Amino acid sequence: MDINRTNIPEIAPTFRFQWEEVQDCYVVLYPEGMVKLSGSAGEIMKRVDGQNSIDDIIKDLENTFSENNLENDVSKFLEVAYDNGWIRNKK
Repeated sequence: MDINRTNIPEIAPTFRFQWEEVQDCYVVLYPEGMVKLSGSAGEIMKRVDGQNSIDDIIKDLENTFSENNLENDVSKFLEVAYDNGWIRNKK
């Protein structure tokens, strides 16, 4: 999938994103199970709120973590999230 930085992603209706205390990480929950996310993936998903564009998410991560050039890493993770159906573009 080609990521357009102006797209506004949101969590797909059949999935839920949350902190899972027992797992000590963020997870994506769905009827058949759960996916444990790495720390960086959790930080990206925390910003997928149906309000912020992909560009906004990248800028916020770069500001929060005082990093530059996160576009490639964020785009790669979002491609996986889109491909797995965890997120979709807000209509």
